Amino acid sequence: MDELLKENIYGALETVVDPELGVDIINLGLVYDVERDDEGYTIVTMTLTSMGCPLAATIVEQIKVALQDIPEVKSTEVNIVWSPPWSKDRMSRIAKIALGIQ
Repeated sequence: MDELLKENIYGALETVVDPELGVDIINLGLVYDVERDDEGYTIVTMTLTSMGCPLAATIVEQIKVALQDIPEVKSTEVNIVWSPPWSKDRMSRIAKIALGIQ
C-alpha cells in the first residue's frame, strides 16, 4: 500500500471516536495495523481499551463507514486482538491532553 493511501486510511480512521472516551481510535493508540490487498480488501487490526467494551460493535461499524468513501477500499474487516494489550502508553500526546492524563 502506498504512503498516500495509508495516510488517507489513517486520516479516515481519525474520524472514528471511542464513544466512551470521546477521543479518536488513532490517537488512543487502538489501531495496530492496516493491510490492503490488490483487490481492495482491507483489514484493520486493533484492540479496545477493555475486553468488556460494550460499544465494540459500534466502533467496528464506524470504521467500516469511515473507510467506505475511499475508492481503493472495496471491503473492510476489523480484526480485534488483545495482544499486545492496550495501555495508556499507546496514546498520543493529543489524547493524553484531551483526557487529562500526564
